[in-house]
Amino acid sequence: MNVEKTIAEVEWLERIYSLADTRPLKLTDRHAANQRHDERYADNPWFRLWQRYGIPR
Repeated sequence: MNVEKTIAEVEWLERIYSLADTRPLKLTDRHAANQRHDERYADNPWFRLWQRYGIPR
């Protein structure tokens, strides 16, 4: 097993995964992101106020 080659491959993968994803978002991607956001802030009183009286979706 070549240790230098393995390290180089891991570094290459780290660089690849650190790049931004340039693909356009699909509707399902946006829905999932909105759902995660809502779940993350569900206990926040300001977020609940915004959900109740803010701009409807």
